[in-house]
Amino acid sequence: MRKILLSCLALWSATVLAQQPAPTQNANSRFEQLGPMLPTPNTFRTAAGAPGKDYFQNRADYDIKVELDDANQKIIGSETVTYHNNSTDVLPYIWLQLDQNLFAKGSTGSVTRTGGVSENGMSFAQLQNLTSVRERSNTQATDKYGYKITAVTDAKSRTPLKYTINQTMMRIDLPAPLKPGTSYSFNIDWNYFITEYYGRSGYEFFPKDGNSNYFIAHWFPRLCAYSDVNGWQNKQFLGQGEFTLIFGNYKVAITAPADHIVGSTGECQNYKQVLTAAQQKRMAQAANSKTPVVIVTQAEAEAAEKAKPTDVKAKKTWIYKADNVRDFAFASSRKFIWDAMQTDVYGDGRKIWSMSFYSKEGNPLWGQYSTRVVEHTLKSYGNRTIKYPYPVAISCHATAGGGMEYPMISFNGGRPEPDGTYSERTKAGMIGVIIHEVGHNFFPMIVNSDERQWTWMDEGLNTFCQYLAEKEWDYNFPTSRGEPQQIVDYMKSDKSVLSPIMTSSDNVISLGPNAYAKPATALNILRETVMGRELFDYAFKEYARRWAFKSPEPADFFRTLEDASGVDLDWFWKGWFYGVEPVDQDLVEVDWFQVDNQDPVVAKAAAREAAQRRANTISKQRDAATKDKSVVAQDSTMKDFYNAYDPYAVTDADKKKYQDYLATLSEEERKTLETNTKTNFYTLSLKNKGGVPMPVIVRMQFEDGTDSVARFPAEIWRFNDVQIRKVVATSKKVTQWTLDPYQEIADIDTENNSFPRSSQPTRFQLFKQQQRGGGAPPNPMQQQRRTTPPPAVQGTGRNE
Repeated sequence: MRKILLSCLALWSATVLAQQPAPTQNANSRFEQLGPMLPTPNTFRTAAGAPGKDYFQNRADYDIKVELDDANQKIIGSETVTYHNNSTDVLPYIWLQLDQNLFAKGSTGSVTRTGGVSENGMSFAQLQNLTSVRERSNTQATDKYGYKITAVTDAKSRTPLKYTINQTMMRIDLPAPLKPGTSYSFNIDWNYFITEYYGRSGYEFFPKDGNSNYFIAHWFPRLCAYSDVNGWQNKQFLGQGEFTLIFGNYKVAITAPADHIVGSTGECQNYKQVLTAAQQKRMAQAANSKTPVVIVTQAEAEAAEKAKPTDVKAKKTWIYKADNVRDFAFASSRKFIWDAMQTDVYGDGRKIWSMSFYSKEGNPLWGQYSTRVVEHTLKSYGNRTIKYPYPVAISCHATAGGGMEYPMISFNGGRPEPDGTYSERTKAGMIGVIIHEVGHNFFPMIVNSDERQWTWMDEGLNTFCQYLAEKEWDYNFPTSRGEPQQIVDYMKSDKSVLSPIMTSSDNVISLGPNAYAKPATALNILRETVMGRELFDYAFKEYARRWAFKSPEPADFFRTLEDASGVDLDWFWKGWFYGVEPVDQDLVEVDWFQVDNQDPVVAKAAAREAAQRRANTISKQRDAATKDKSVVAQDSTMKDFYNAYDPYAVTDADKKKYQDYLATLSEEERKTLETNTKTNFYTLSLKNKGGVPMPVIVRMQFEDGTDSVARFPAEIWRFNDVQIRKVVATSKKVTQWTLDPYQEIADIDTENNSFPRSSQPTRFQLFKQQQRGGGAPPNPMQQQRRTTPPPAVQGTGRNE
């Protein structure tokens, strides 16, 4: 740092001097309003981000009868659909989604998958995957997967209706155009073969006992959404962009093998017919318990799983009802353990069921944690959005990893080792995925965004709420998304492989970082750094309140957060949601100034110090040993006036000149001079190397060991988004400056955040050359078990 003395007048001039714009600056465009980038407000959607007076949404009510054919792994169903046209438009036809056709021969989703075969070989699993893709291509003569539509008829007359199937979409031509405010009912019969579980739906087969767990979703023809924004949302299902759906009431009769346990969207209407007396008694206990009660025990599940699918001829029908939901899913297996509790989640007197269905392969983790995590998720999300309106929330254990969400029910991973041990990562992953998938009940099951178009509107918002719920579950929870530094590696990527968050779901590259992590991080930054918790939390809750059971668009979210907080965020949406530039602030230099009060005592002392510092060269230091041998030192006749002259001595003339100067000052000017004489003025030179303007947060470490943090909003870049200077005044001397000291803004390069520059060593290991192998090391639980007998664990039902 450089110390420069200047006059008081010059200092104040420097602080107000306008900065010259950089040749390539974009400040005006970065801080101008989104304007034409957002749709024009209208009577359907207001400029404030709220539904307008003419907002509408159509609905569909379903009466479905379905049978799960366990022996053939097949779904056989029939439905009566009543479609309500609440729009202002006349509809000559309606569109339905046939999502199982993703797996049919020639589907766009399968034949457009890309990749290659490596000459280095592949695993059997990879070969099987390629084979499955081949079987779903046009080169295969037969393909059993996808819907078989056997009938489409008018509900009253049973007259066949004309329909056209275009891959994952089906258009039904109506007998007469459906006018506004009217409804139409029709029937569809269908069947399809269930695929292996692929992350959203299907079956998981257990070779050891020959049974499968079924997770049945996007299993029936469902109405597409018709809105004021897109008309019919009938984009094909390619596998990545999820589902755009509408609300309705459901009555579903699920017929399954008699020894299966069925969990589903909605409330079961006939537990007395499908549960044993002992199970009904346990359920009554669970209805008044604050901890999970096992309704179907592990012993009962293990007894049931001894049967094979072909052994069981008897059937049971489970009847479920669900009102005002946008979808319906269910799970079924003879392997299921089932626990539940019904609790007053919000302290308002209304009880909600939290439930879990899992096979013994999930214990002891699932029995200990799942249902408690379900209840916690409802509480955490409800406090930030709206109270959970449905009567039940279910977590089902589906395969080892990943998860998928549907109204009131979710399919979640996280599985211990066969010996019952697990790593901390497995435990945290299971808890995290349950929070995430149960949390989807709020986004998009209640706040019903268009998943086929905008993945981030459900995944990003949900991941943000998951991050907060994880911290509320355990202060030290190892969150993987939400903290700004966790998105840095992604934002460092080459721009050619990055997509803006505002990218259609099927076109997003790196879906996880883009649609989950980056928007969640952006919201965390808004909450902690840009807006503050109070303003953000209020605005976020207002968004959920406005759009509960409605279908928002991105502009509605952007506008609501600004409208409810009074904070202009257009610059933020542009940088984080519409662009791919990273954050990289560079603290280039810090200049140190103090006011020159023209006191000769101070001025000449400073000048003396500066002169001595300049003269203290390495040569001077080494010549000091022989200074007495110089000619002048040894011959006094070579000395004159200047050998004794001290240019830095304070003379009477200097003192008089200073007094004369003080006499010219007014009383106010004298006070200003006295107040600021001991103040340190620092000019920070900053560059915005990344492109995204963000708040400037700088930590000052003082000479006395204390520190302080100065915060400047992003608008500091509004006149020049490339480079700026900022004056900071302190009463103490600063020894170290650090930008973004608490890692708040996802700065991709922290090496240029310090002045003077500081660096941390990178450690390296010394090792002996040796053969490595042996597979993954045991987890800590396994290591302890090998040395210490395991304690008795009550209630898991696991046979070690």
